[in-house]
Amino acid sequence: MKYLIEQADRTADFMVCSAATSSEELGNDIHEGTRYKLGEMGIPYKRRGARRIIPEDYEEYDLLIGMDDENMRNMHRCFGPDREHKMHKLLEFCGLSRDVADPWFTDNFDDTYADISAGCRALFKILEERQY
Repeated sequence: MKYLIEQADRTADFMVCSAATSSEELGNDIHEGTRYKLGEMGIPYKRRGARRIIPEDYEEYDLLIGMDDENMRNMHRCFGPDREHKMHKLLEFCGLSRDVADPWFTDNFDDTYADISAGCRALFKILEERQY
């Protein structure tokens, strides 16, 4: 998403952050399969350490995007009721109700990249149309 925003010269208009909904990956950098795929696609990235969502994130951000049903359950546990309709699964923006393909067990980063790319592009188009 950050790359799409940079390519559109809109970095001053958006703040994009990533946070885990569970504790398994806390402190870890980007997975090596993801780094490889991003490099293959020419998308720059920076090292980072995963952090976990906190209740204050609900007020801090306009949208809270999960990749799958487990992310959504964990976000609801952390944030409570979605009174402002901020929480969405990424592929909803493509008109799909399914989860993003998870490479954890399959090691298939191509399908994951395709899902995330499609979801981010659809979301960015919506955000541009609303002129956020």
